[in-house]
Amino acid sequence: MDAADRRRTRAARFDRSPGFTKGVLGVAGLALAGSAVVLPLALTRQARIARRRIGKPLGEDALDADRVWRRRLPGEPIELLLLGDSLAAGLGAEQRKETLGGRLAKGLARRSHRPVRLRTAAIVGSESPDLDAQLAALEADYLPHVAVIVVGGNDVTHRIPVSVSVQHLEDAIGWLHALGAGVVVGTCPDLGALRPVPQPLRSIASRMSRRLAAAQAQAAIEHGATPVDLRRAVGPMFFDEPEEMFSLDRFHPSALGYRRTAEALLPAVTAAAEEALAAAGPGVRDLAAELSSPVR
Repeated sequence: MDAADRRRTRAARFDRSPGFTKGVLGVAGLALAGSAVVLPLALTRQARIARRRIGKPLGEDALDADRVWRRRLPGEPIELLLLGDSLAAGLGAEQRKETLGGRLAKGLARRSHRPVRLRTAAIVGSESPDLDAQLAALEADYLPHVAVIVVGGNDVTHRIPVSVSVQHLEDAIGWLHALGAGVVVGTCPDLGALRPVPQPLRSIASRMSRRLAAAQAQAAIEHGATPVDLRRAVGPMFFDEPEEMFSLDRFHPSALGYRRTAEALLPAVTAAAEEALAAAGPGVRDLAAELSSPVR
């Protein structure tokens, strides 16, 4: 699947999607069945408000940050793969070095003292079921050392059942392990931090995102991946400093938001890369040893 095909697929998904708050509202409606009519009507109004406030000022295409980072460092590049949604793709960053992938690649290169080749398969608007296509689009001979998956926000807003989301996550982890990659899963962020979404709709989205995050973490552990709880690691910063942590649309992270998210993920990414490289054989054990050494 080439870039044009991925864009067409994404566009088709948006055309049939119920939209951010319509999806959450649908779940809320099920929970409120039998309640007074006034509350569902209020939520409908809140959904319209949220859609109007958020809009799409950033468009639907993230910056292309794929390259070899810190190429002047000695040795062969570590292969870093990012899968998932707009957060993994880096939508909202104004420079490629500020994207999540760029931040992680630079940090991993600094810790390993080796260059890092970033490959971003994540696509804006993706849900967990799209992980299959992202992996299938990779070249047959591509072998990442470490992969980072960040997905789930769109699963919540588009009413993907938790069981379905988790099954696709587990499949992706298994696929990556078969390629010899270490896997890090950044769990679904807490959507309760989205100030443009009024209450009580925001609280409903928050509960749903926390439920998915817990299921993702459990699935990651059971299938040999390393989960990073983004709600606990960086969620309080998004709640307490929304003007600094969110970008223009108040929905996606800013440069600072991506920096803090990368800092939360980097220790697990470094450890996963170390393990994968050590398991690859004697030819890469020196690199694994360097990853374990103190950062200079």
